Amino acid sequence: MIDDSMVSRRVLLAGAAAASGAVLAPGTVAAQARTANPAGLRLLTSVDDVHTPPRGPGVMKFSFANPEPSVSFGGLIFGFEVITFENNYGIDPATVSVERSDETLRLTATGLTWAGGQQRRAGKLVADLTRAADGAVEWTVSATMDIPVKALKTIVRGLPRGRVSMAADDWQDLGDAERVFEYPMLMGGMATPFMAIDSGKGRVWGLSALQKEVRPARFAFLPGPDGYKIELLYEQAGWDRRGDVTSCGWRIAPDADIAAAARRHFTSVERSWSIPDFAGRPDAPEWMKHIACVVALHGEHWTGYVFNDFARQLEILRWIARQIDPATVMVFLPGWDARYYWDYPAFVSGAKPGGQAGLDRLVAEGRKLGFRFALMFGSNVANPASPAFAAVADARLVAVYDAPFPANYVDWDGDRKGDGSMVFMNLAVKSWRDHLAGRISAMIDRLKVDAYFLDICGLWENNTQGDMLIGARDLVDGLARRHPGVPAIAEMQYDAQMGFIPMSQAPRYPLYPEANDGRVASFNHLSWSAPGRGSTGVHEYGFNTYRPVTIDQRQIPTITFVDDTFTTQRDAVAKDIATARARFAKRGNRT
Repeated sequence: MIDDSMVSRRVLLAGAAAASGAVLAPGTVAAQARTANPAGLRLLTSVDDVHTPPRGPGVMKFSFANPEPSVSFGGLIFGFEVITFENNYGIDPATVSVERSDETLRLTATGLTWAGGQQRRAGKLVADLTRAADGAVEWTVSATMDIPVKALKTIVRGLPRGRVSMAADDWQDLGDAERVFEYPMLMGGMATPFMAIDSGKGRVWGLSALQKEVRPARFAFLPGPDGYKIELLYEQAGWDRRGDVTSCGWRIAPDADIAAAARRHFTSVERSWSIPDFAGRPDAPEWMKHIACVVALHGEHWTGYVFNDFARQLEILRWIARQIDPATVMVFLPGWDARYYWDYPAFVSGAKPGGQAGLDRLVAEGRKLGFRFALMFGSNVANPASPAFAAVADARLVAVYDAPFPANYVDWDGDRKGDGSMVFMNLAVKSWRDHLAGRISAMIDRLKVDAYFLDICGLWENNTQGDMLIGARDLVDGLARRHPGVPAIAEMQYDAQMGFIPMSQAPRYPLYPEANDGRVASFNHLSWSAPGRGSTGVHEYGFNTYRPVTIDQRQIPTITFVDDTFTTQRDAVAKDIATARARFAKRGNRT
């Protein structure tokens, strides 16, 4: 159970000081509210119980003590804000009423303040909180204004400091650093909206956004001497601007360890997104449930350099077929479609590796040997210089402020700066979804490949055009109707996609692996290093340390073939294949 004795003494003292007039400036709306606070709020400010200035790396914040009127419930202290596209609004203490019981609390504010509490504005905020017998607190926040609401913030005080885990990833010690974590975040890796705090006293606190629609969820950790001040933000869909907004559900719960906290979170996730057990997934064909290893045969680099042409790839497969049963091997083909990324979104076989005839022969002969093939497509990236781009230009991803979402995170050409030659695309837009579906379908019809890989499928960005999750699901569902038994594979998969995509690159949730491994199959990323110098192939990472296959690894063993792998590293590959065979046998010949 959470009890009030756990709330930071510093927070309580700060609240008392604010209530007595020690913090708020005379003449402001907030100061006037000190004498009109029948709800018994704690008149805290943004600097209370937070190191000010920060003692470590900080995040951007207001440069004044912004009022944060708050209420106690379940041993924690809760405050609320409304954020629009033009300002930040707090609740006006003079307009707040609180209805409470032992298990519930409803806070209603019929007025808002802005400019640090110096000004009033019409608006309404309602927060509904409940407490369960085991100490878990759940709540939602609703707001109504006469202008579009962008986000709703909950401010929580009273949680201890300690090491934290983002999305059941490895523990990290924030020290005195202020940090913000966001879901869904492609590069940050937040694949599910869950944070955990290890108090170091036999208790782990889980913080969850209980989503039924994918929306941005942010978790800001601001350390103080005795605990964290935590800000939890829900952001409204950018294509649905309105003045009446209700947040997703939120939950804070105490558990004995990370496994219990993660289990609580993922039970909600699996229910929200209808995620089945992998063994019984109807969208995972039987062959996908019996994969011993994946071989990534890298083709043409962004520069046009060819690692392996289609003839050599076929030679490699014939050799592999003598090392392992080909029926247990999935062949992954990045760089088959001319210059990697540069020639998106044409998705036509590259001339230098051998053209369409060479690709046809590779897949046909490989399938005769018994191999399964997965062809790579870019699901959310295109090159405006491509002749194919004009027909899909309206699908360029536009963020919530109507500006193009940048795709300059990769240094493609070696000038030591990210290049803006590519743009992100939005699967919620019909032109792009139809184009991509058409190219995937044409290649499935021609080559009879067994699966298709959606590069950057894990990108979800709030935008003005539509829901990228629904767009991805519509793409996958449409292709499933046209090509039954040919599944999608996701890159950087986040939780909501696990309900309709049965395989991912790469595995998630290392502190609670059953949330991934029991639901989807996973293999290593295409940047997985090849034996020898550790080349990552067509991928922009360059070189990384090579790591041999191990018999107890979670993910399906993945073997990367670059330019010298087959000629100088064949012994290392043979050892990796032998270990993959042994791992497969140890698992009862199941993925």
